[in-house]
Amino acid sequence: MLVDLIAGARPNFMKISPIIDAVIAAKNDGKDIDFRLIHTGQHYDKNMSDSFFEQLGIPQPDVNLGAGGGTQAEQTAAIMVGYEKLLLESRKPDICLVVGDVTSTMACAITAQKLHVKVAHVEAGIRSGDWTMPEEINRLVTDSITNYFFTTSEVANTNLRNSGIGDERIFFVGNTMIDTLIKHRPRFQKPDVWDALSLEDRGYLVMTLHRPANVDQEEKLKYLIDEIVANTEGLPLIFPVHPRTKAMLNRIGISHERLHMIEPLGYLEFNFLVERSKAVVTDSGGITEETTVMGVPCMTLRDNTERPETITLGTNELLGTDPQAIAPAMKKLFGGSWKRGSIPELWDGHTAKRIIEILLQKA
Repeated sequence: MLVDLIAGARPNFMKISPIIDAVIAAKNDGKDIDFRLIHTGQHYDKNMSDSFFEQLGIPQPDVNLGAGGGTQAEQTAAIMVGYEKLLLESRKPDICLVVGDVTSTMACAITAQKLHVKVAHVEAGIRSGDWTMPEEINRLVTDSITNYFFTTSEVANTNLRNSGIGDERIFFVGNTMIDTLIKHRPRFQKPDVWDALSLEDRGYLVMTLHRPANVDQEEKLKYLIDEIVANTEGLPLIFPVHPRTKAMLNRIGISHERLHMIEPLGYLEFNFLVERSKAVVTDSGGITEETTVMGVPCMTLRDNTERPETITLGTNELLGTDPQAIAPAMKKLFGGSWKRGSIPELWDGHTAKRIIEILLQKA
């Protein structure tokens, strides 16, 4: 069995890495399985990507489609054209395995199905209900043409059942991002900013912002950051800045003594900071999963989430996008009344192994 593993953006590689390990382990155990790693080129930053591959032990891609940037339509088209050409000119895989909800996920799923290649979707069934998010459209389209659905929670299972998917195609396996976290947690690396600012455990906060609702309006972004800084009880705020956000920050000239805007960090360095922080303020979905497993308080600046288990079970709270929600949440945090949280079922580090075992049985 040949499995195409599709990845196009940084979060994809966190989800793909343990699947690569599981395929290699199964092959070494005598199973008839191999993989082809397809990098669509949706996002690529040489400095970040090279260290990322090295840190997570990911082999260099077998194919890079080189799709590049552009509008949603341009990017989708470039990925589909590139992947279609690969499927027509080389050996077809038995399975096209896509992860998450980026443009590459949807584009390769469509291309594979049109050429009669079965699709497996890892992280299937998650929903925010917000159709203004490109990721939500990607999830809906991908799940409408998927053969095998690998899910992270019972909520996702219910979403799929409600859309008419039969239980025989739904497999509750856990979370491959947590496989990666558990494997590499002992290897987290101290970033330069730790010594440069003389940081101490629980003596600072970490922030990430990149979603349009938070960063595309100058006055709102400034108000949001001002509120966060004003309510962090004098602690440093470490802000690895996403390229999308950096352009806006440069225009409005935000500056605070305790706000430390730094370049994006590698996986091991970023999670070193998160694990030791007082709390994380973010609009990222994946970070809410990692903070839940690490037991770190997390404030999500979004009006909805596709990962409700991080709220019902984990350490995450959904604050919305109104900056006035910051002060009450910070008061709760510094008052010592933030919830402890627990780890969702099957987020145990063995998800990828379960996925490969099921594919070997079904495909």
